Amino acid sequence: MMIKVNAMGDACPLPVVKAKNAIKELGGAGTVEVKVDNEIAVQNLGKMAQQKGYGFSSEKVADGEYTVTLEVGEAAAATGVEDIPEVCAVPADKKKVVVAVNSNRMGTGNDELGAVLIKGFLFALTQQDELPSAVLFYNGGATLTTEGSASLEDLKNLAAQGVEILTCGTCLNYYGLTDKLAVGEVTNMYSIVEKLVTADLVVKP
Repeated sequence: MMIKVNAMGDACPLPVVKAKNAIKELGGAGTVEVKVDNEIAVQNLGKMAQQKGYGFSSEKVADGEYTVTLEVGEAAAATGVEDIPEVCAVPADKKKVVVAVNSNRMGTGNDELGAVLIKGFLFALTQQDELPSAVLFYNGGATLTTEGSASLEDLKNLAAQGVEILTCGTCLNYYGLTDKLAVGEVTNMYSIVEKLVTADLVVKP
């Protein structure tokens, strides 16, 4: 049995997600053929194949068009695909950009205007051709990743495209929001510092 998947134009991790769903649909041994439009997607599918013991081959059909073939054997199919991490590889020549958000307002002056500006900033971030590798939220910024935040959909959009959304656990605890985190993961000061010092560029709105 063969299932063909069209992941052209899809940002990471969607090609891997679609491939996993197709493998589940096979329900056993078979072939999944995935069409993608970039080499990074090919690499991510190759990592998945390596982790699960699938046969893997790829072909560059044309500029911006690749066909990846995954051969799923009976033994590999029996192990399932639920535990495959959907990790997005980053091109080697791409700068690692980290965004640090330390307030639920942008700029100083009027707080109401500042809230509008930070919401607009996070939306604009989702529209960039080159997304950051991570967005860090600490102090007042921690409230932006919790229930009731007006920016949750934009942050979930970024997370779905492979951007790490990391919120300071100490800050969540201070504001009584530990159980209210609605997107991304809890982090600590050591990891925040590590992300900042290893970044090629840090952006602070």
